[in-house]
Amino acid sequence: MKPIIYQIFPRLLNKCEHCTPNGDIEVNGSGKMEYFTPKVLAGIKKLGITHIWYTGVIEHAHATDYSQFGITPDNPHIVKGKAGSPYAISDYYDIDPDIAVSVPDRMKEFEALVVRTHKAGMKVIIDFVPNHVARRYASDVKPAGIEDFGVRDDQTKFFDPANNFYYITRQLFAPSIDMGDGDNAYIEFPAKASGNDCFTAFPGRNDWYETVKLNYGVDYGDHTRHFDPIPDTWMKMLHILRYWASKGVDGFRCDMVFMVPVEFWEWAIPQVKQHYPDIIFIAEIYDVALYRDFLTRGHFDYLYDKVNLYDTLRGIQCSNFSAAQLTSCWQTVEGIGPQMLNFLENHDEQRFASEFYAGDPALVIPSLVVSSTISTGPMMIYAGQELGEAAVDAEGFSGYDGRTTIFDYWSIPTLRRWFNGGDPGVAKLTARERWLRDLYSKILSLCNKEKAISEGAFFDLMYVNYQNPSLNPHRHFVYLRSYGDVTLLIAVNFSHNTADLRINIPSDAFNMLEIPRGTVEATDLLSGEVSGKILSDTVPFDTFIAPHNAVIWKIEHSKIKTGRKKVSPKQKNTAQND
Repeated sequence: MKPIIYQIFPRLLNKCEHCTPNGDIEVNGSGKMEYFTPKVLAGIKKLGITHIWYTGVIEHAHATDYSQFGITPDNPHIVKGKAGSPYAISDYYDIDPDIAVSVPDRMKEFEALVVRTHKAGMKVIIDFVPNHVARRYASDVKPAGIEDFGVRDDQTKFFDPANNFYYITRQLFAPSIDMGDGDNAYIEFPAKASGNDCFTAFPGRNDWYETVKLNYGVDYGDHTRHFDPIPDTWMKMLHILRYWASKGVDGFRCDMVFMVPVEFWEWAIPQVKQHYPDIIFIAEIYDVALYRDFLTRGHFDYLYDKVNLYDTLRGIQCSNFSAAQLTSCWQTVEGIGPQMLNFLENHDEQRFASEFYAGDPALVIPSLVVSSTISTGPMMIYAGQELGEAAVDAEGFSGYDGRTTIFDYWSIPTLRRWFNGGDPGVAKLTARERWLRDLYSKILSLCNKEKAISEGAFFDLMYVNYQNPSLNPHRHFVYLRSYGDVTLLIAVNFSHNTADLRINIPSDAFNMLEIPRGTVEATDLLSGEVSGKILSDTVPFDTFIAPHNAVIWKIEHSKIKTGRKKVSPKQKNTAQND
C-alpha cells in the first residue's frame, strides 16, 4: 500500500460560521473529536485516503482556562494566539481539552476516535514533538513513577548531561513581547533556551519563545556530545512514544527531527518497533544531506521531501523554474525515493490556491500528478486542499499570510461547508469545489488502484526528449511507471498553452520494463478517453494535453498487438520523418 495521508486539525473542523479574529473559544468555538463520525470518516476515505494525521491532539499551551478540570493553566502572555501552538506541548500524556465534548472524558474520546478511524478502514497518525515543550510544562495525568521535565535539573548550569533543559544562568527571561504586569506577569528565572535553538534570554516575536528547548545530551556551548549514560530526556521520550503506541496509533509524524541528535532516534525507534512492529515514523526534515542518515541510522520509515520535490514544484509554478529540474529531484533521492513523503500543502506551508502560491486551485493538476505518482512513497494532502481552500482570512495571531492558522480558534470555510454541521457532502459546495474534490479523489485513488504507481518501476523519458520540437522541457515533464503487465505513460503540462506532444520512448525503456512494441487501445485514466496508440522506439507516442493538465495513459501489455500492422499514411510519414 502506498500511504495517502490526510492531515487535519480536529480543532479546525469547526461549525462556527462567523468567526471573530482573535476570538476566544467561547466566541469562535472549536472542532471536536466526536465530529469525526463514521459518515465524516467515510467521506475522507473516499478521497483515496489510507491514513489520517490528527494534528494537535496532545495537550498544548492555550489561553483557555481549564483549571476547574484539574488542568494547570497557561499564562496567556507566553501563548501564541488564543488557541496556542500545537507544538508547544504542555502535557505529553494528555489530550487537548479544546477538542473534547466532555473534558473529563477527553482520553476516552480519543481512544474512541482511533477505533472509529480503524473501522472506517484508515490508520491513525499523531504528532510526536521531541525538540521542545511549552514554556509551562506540567503533566496532570502522567503515569505513576513518571517525573515532569526539569524537576531534578541543576539550574545553575547552562548544560548538564542530566538536565532536561538548557539554562541562561543568572538571567531573567525577557523576550521582546509583553510579559504582563503584577500577578498576571510571566516570570522565568533563570531563563531557559527557546525551542528554535535560541540560547539567549531575549528571543524575538518570530522566535519560538513559547517553547523550551529539550536537552538530549548535546552541549551547545562547546558542541560536545554526552550520550553515555543514556540521558534522562531520552528515557522520558521513549516512555512517551510507547504510551501513545499502546493507545493504538499507527504512526508518528515527528517534528523537526534534525534538531534532535540522530543517536536518539537510532536508540529509540527500534525499541518502540520491538513491541509495535507495524508502527511508522515520519520525519519532518529540511536538509537533503541528512536524508540517508536519518533513514539508515535513524530508522525512520519516511521523510518529508520538502526542500527537494516540494520546493521544485513550487518553483515551477511560481518562479519560472524549468520542469526539467524534476529529473534532478528523483536523482537526488535515487535509492530512497520510496521513503520520500510528498505534499503540496501542510500547516507550515502556504495554501496552493492562495495568492501567495498559485492563486487558482484549478492549476494544481500537473503538480498533484507528479507529487503523487513520481514514486511509490507516501502522498499527503492538507484538509481543505481538496476543496481549493485559499486561506484568505486574517484569523488572529498568524494574520493574513496564505496559511491556515495553527494559533487561533477558527473555522476553514471550504471544509466547514463540506462538513455541513455533521452531514458531510457536496450540497453546500460550489461547482468548482465539487469538480476539484472529484479530481483529488480520482488522482489519489489511482495511487493504490494502479500497482504501477504503488509498487512499480519509474523511467524518466526527458533525456530522449530534450531536443524534441513538440516538447518544451521548461513546461512539460514525461515519464513511465510500470508493474507487471501494465505501463503508465504520464505527461504533465505546466503551461498556459495546449500541448500536442509526440513523445519519444527509447529502446532502453522497452527492454527494461519488458514492454512489447506494437499498437494498443490505451486509456487515459484522468479523462477516460480511449485511443489507439503506437508503442515504438522509432514512432513517437502522440498525446494532447490541455493547459495546466496531465494525462495518465494506461497500457496493458497483453492487449498490445505486435508484428507488422497496417498503419495510416500519417503514421507512415511520421515514422519516415523520424
